Amino acid sequence: MNSLPTTCEISQTFFFDAAHTLERAIETESSRRIHGHTYNAEVFLTGQPDPHTGMVIDLGLVRREVALLREQLDHHLLDEVEGLGPPTLENLCRFIFRALQPRLPALSSVRVWRVSIGDACRLSR
Repeated sequence: MNSLPTTCEISQTFFFDAAHTLERAIETESSRRIHGHTYNAEVFLTGQPDPHTGMVIDLGLVRREVALLREQLDHHLLDEVEGLGPPTLENLCRFIFRALQPRLPALSSVRVWRVSIGDACRLSR
């Protein structure tokens, strides 16, 4: 008899619009000026579904925590977001992970990407 795996991965996506500057070795002039992007993010949670609810975690709880975090990023100057550091995709992934992990212990991965220029970063535990 074939049995299905018992671990599931669920996710929630969100977006935020934000401005930033960045010191870089290439594309320096345009990066140093304040400019903005629409960032997309996805948080992944991994675990075994509860036998009574059938859920790894109630997605309503995930959406609530994501909404609180989104308020810290949406329409802000990322250079001024405390605890972010230089506003790179890597640091955004770390920031989101650190912010959500205490309230969402099943958090296993965070992905941030910018559709307009095709770049992305994924941070996994």
